[in-house]
Amino acid sequence: MGWDIIGHDWAVKMLKEHTAQGRLRHAYLFTGPSGVGRRTLALRFTQAVNCLEPLSPGEPCFSCRACNLIDSMAHPDLSVVQTEEGSSEIRIHQIRDVQHNLSLTPFEARFRVALFLRFEEANPFAASALLKTLEEPPPQVILMLTAESSERLLPTIVSRCEVIRLRPIPVDIISQGLIDFHGVSHDQAQLLAHLSDGRPGQAIDWHRQPEKLELRQTLIEDLINLLKGGRIDRFAYIQSLADDKEKLHLALHIWISFWRDVLLRTSGASTPLTNPDLSEMIDMLVSRMSLERVWLVLSKLNHTSHMLERNINARLAAEVLMLDLPQL
Repeated sequence: MGWDIIGHDWAVKMLKEHTAQGRLRHAYLFTGPSGVGRRTLALRFTQAVNCLEPLSPGEPCFSCRACNLIDSMAHPDLSVVQTEEGSSEIRIHQIRDVQHNLSLTPFEARFRVALFLRFEEANPFAASALLKTLEEPPPQVILMLTAESSERLLPTIVSRCEVIRLRPIPVDIISQGLIDFHGVSHDQAQLLAHLSDGRPGQAIDWHRQPEKLELRQTLIEDLINLLKGGRIDRFAYIQSLADDKEKLHLALHIWISFWRDVLLRTSGASTPLTNPDLSEMIDMLVSRMSLERVWLVLSKLNHTSHMLERNINARLAAEVLMLDLPQL
């Protein structure tokens, strides 16, 4: 495991070589599911490029001023572009602002770095504006983009980047990483690794915010009660949940993960459960529902999640879901 990153050894090795051998590209695109480590890898790469006291070529010290400022995304030569609070997209004025910064000589680092997070959220005008910089990058500038997949970006943007495709990490590697880097106990590391669905960042988030694990348990219990309750109870519950869009997104993510496990058990698949600590509840549903019915529930949950990503009215989408859930 290099750069204190869980998994992705091949990517770390390649980026180290680019740094050590002076073969840096002007633009890199890190793709993969949210939480898989796209941003972390980009920041570690930025540290490797701009570390003041590298341990060896391509190996940052992680303790100098530059490394510390980059880690907190506060370095004067690091520009971070992402969707602004209250907005659903990256806009052209953000691209214009960072282009001005990139035209200046680095303040104190070897390279100015612009990090564009979740660039699939850029509107067409912002994406087109970035093309000029990709085509004619200023000297001593490195552009780094993250996105769920290259297919969600303009082909002309992808073609001008070195694409680093990150895949979900096996459970045992995530578990060992949690033990080695974060001091998590073996049993807890195993649980978090399963819950992460191959995404180390998600596992670390669960570890750092244990209240989320408690909320997860509550949301699962709420789901079971909703399956037993009538429409009045369901609508009363969903009205309060829909008012907190972030919590609604989390609930859907947890419920989808749970129903995938129900589907696995119902179909007799040998794939390990994502939620092994909920096996009793999973078995209860398996004993009461057919494979076709379980598949239908999972499809409805996924559809609702996709609707929310498209900024459909959250309460309306949630209420429709309540009507579609089966009655136990």
